[in-house]
Amino acid sequence: MNTESLVEAYLNIRTQREKLLREYESADAALKSDMTQLEAAMLDICNSINADSIKTSHGTVMRKLNERFFCQDWDGFYKYVLDNEAVQLLERRIHQGNFRQHLKDTEGDGLPPG
Repeated sequence: MNTESLVEAYLNIRTQREKLLREYESADAALKSDMTQLEAAMLDICNSINADSIKTSHGTVMRKLNERFFCQDWDGFYKYVLDNEAVQLLERRIHQGNFRQHLKDTEGDGLPPG
């Protein structure tokens, strides 16, 4: 095959994949919308009878509250963490980009402990 044919075939396949993806996303969005309505109806039932779960012959409906915590003032929060020795309030993970830059800035000093 020559380059023209390869590029043409590649573009045809890419176009077909994009079309399939759009069709899938459209159908999936409709199904997600239906599921959201059903979830709301099941939650209303749980709330009306004050139940955290309801067993049915098709499966169990469960109601669960998720809590997420956010920070609006990171400088103030960092100060609070350090002042109160409350490092456990932070998640254990390394910021990849900042650490990479730190390694470049301290090249030759070796890795920090751990």
